[in-house]
Amino acid sequence: GTARHDREMAIQAKRNLSKTTDPVERLRLQCLARGSAGIKGLSRVFRIMDDDNSRTLDFKEFVKGLNDYAMMIDKEEAQEIFRIFDKDGSGTIDFDEFLVTLRPPMSNARKEIIMQAFRKLDKTGDGVITIEDLRGVYNAKHHPKYQNGDWTEDQVFRAFLDNFDSPYDKDGKVTTEEFMNYYAGVSASIDTDVYFIIMMKNAWKL
Repeated sequence: GTARHDREMAIQAKRNLSKTTDPVERLRLQCLARGSAGIKGLSRVFRIMDDDNSRTLDFKEFVKGLNDYAMMIDKEEAQEIFRIFDKDGSGTIDFDEFLVTLRPPMSNARKEIIMQAFRKLDKTGDGVITIEDLRGVYNAKHHPKYQNGDWTEDQVFRAFLDNFDSPYDKDGKVTTEEFMNYYAGVSASIDTDVYFIIMMKNAWKL
């Protein structure tokens, strides 16, 4: 159902874009118009630009990142967004703070069910999901690439983890934050909490 959600979300985001004047909301909607990985995609662009690994961006880098990602934002709007995120007026914005703020807001009920799924997958309870955690929770044998012999069980697990992993830093480990970021994208396309919770319960047999 994710592909369908993605399409619905993209259509909805494009529709809402014409209505909103809030610059942060406009940027969020432009990302969501690309599907649930849209925000992840923007973070990848910024990660590539952050040459010195400072996890911060100055205004020039910020604008270049938006342009590279083909975001339709004029300079005034970009300045306004930058000002909102540059809370201490230092002339740079914190990367992680920016992504968290850009993430569509979610109700506590949604966050709770996402965390339930996370805890179920995190067998060892150390706050990180790894390939080891997935054994016995996620069945690789149904995967078409496993069935036709292209992939081993571990490769299926790894591909599964990569879905949730940060695109700029695929390390085969998924943190709570990365799991939340992924589902915030999915959540944006689902109107009601009830439907979101049912979807999560079915997907993870909670």
